[in-house]
Amino acid sequence: MSGPSGPSGPSADRGARAVARRVLERVERGGAWATLALDGELARAGLDDRDRRLASELVYGVLRHRARLDRAVGAHADLKRTPPKVLQALRIAAYQLLLLDRVPNYAAVDDAVNAARAAGGAKLAGFCNAVLRKLIATGEPALPADPRARLLAEFSLPAWIADELAAAAGPERVAEIAAALAQPAPLIARTNIRRTTRDALAEHLATVGVTATPVASAPSALRLEGLGDPGRSPSFLAGQWTVQDTGAQHVGHLAAPAAGMRILDACAGVGGKATHLAELAGDAAPIDAADQSRTKLDLLGQTAQRLGATSITRHVVDLLDPRSPLGTAYDLVVLDAPCSGLGVLRRHPDAKWRLVADDVPRLARLQAQLLDAVALRMAPGGALVYSVCTFTRAEGPDQVRALADRAGLVLESEHRTWPPDADAFYVARLVRA
Repeated sequence: MSGPSGPSGPSADRGARAVARRVLERVERGGAWATLALDGELARAGLDDRDRRLASELVYGVLRHRARLDRAVGAHADLKRTPPKVLQALRIAAYQLLLLDRVPNYAAVDDAVNAARAAGGAKLAGFCNAVLRKLIATGEPALPADPRARLLAEFSLPAWIADELAAAAGPERVAEIAAALAQPAPLIARTNIRRTTRDALAEHLATVGVTATPVASAPSALRLEGLGDPGRSPSFLAGQWTVQDTGAQHVGHLAAPAAGMRILDACAGVGGKATHLAELAGDAAPIDAADQSRTKLDLLGQTAQRLGATSITRHVVDLLDPRSPLGTAYDLVVLDAPCSGLGVLRRHPDAKWRLVADDVPRLARLQAQLLDAVALRMAPGGALVYSVCTFTRAEGPDQVRALADRAGLVLESEHRTWPPDADAFYVARLVRA
């Protein structure tokens, strides 16, 4: 695994490592979401771009590989008796020592020892130094010989998630997908086809040093490398493209919106799918974007304005309330439902340590309620497209087949995407005969 470019000295990078420790403490002890906690800490820290990249690498790297790192550190320390602040320092150091290149050992060790000293004095500093020196001398413990135990250890997968993955993808694909879920996700652009073409956008990005590779499975998708912050890209700000993973783009294509359709985007969130539907329909189909969160819908409005989508009307509503001021005869309903999010673990690895197996049936019950509610709003001959960014059967195919039986709908098609090609999405299209 590659680390940030260039060497990382203790004085230059201590700020980045301190940010990473604070974020990881907030995630583990306070239940914070890593993305939001990291954004907040970076805003306060005032780091330069290089240190911001290092802080992000450390946070997400530790979260992706936490069980593997704990196994390595635990060979030389009793983790249950290690103070939380020292444990975070050891995890960050172990990640650099075992899984990053271009980071000198002394930089990782010195920073961790200083952090341990600040947390508990010379005794803890000596303990931290001894543990890391042993780790450097012995390396990572050998992975288990048993295939399932090795899978859990190598890719830091909780056992219940590995079992869900095997049930959905088949045992022969588990290792490949688990390995992909433990890697950073690529940056995928969705070309705004109303303002440019994918080829033209790729050519433009090449002129500013960005490698833009077409994704074969999605006609508007480009994989971007070397861009940096999308929000600083002039072509992004000009509305020529937006960020959306290939798996999410499949939802719009399976929905196949057309001019003149009346469309409901239920659980619209920040608008990735609503704006895609608008693009595909030539901005000529009225779209009701519904969500309980006004904040998310405000962000949707900003994205729609940037992309030039004028056909979207936002509604702050509870979809389970039959009195919600929405239509009752939509030609197309898209429900990207709240789910366990296991399909986007490479983007949100903290979910591995936040979720438990009992969350799946709880979420499946909510999804069933939402599906029943939006199915009532379909016009005769209308279509319902259901999607979740997860791979559990209870939230995907089992959910859809139960709906078809309850609501008298016909399952027309279903589709899955898998890492490394895309996030793990399940998408189904049902029609009312």
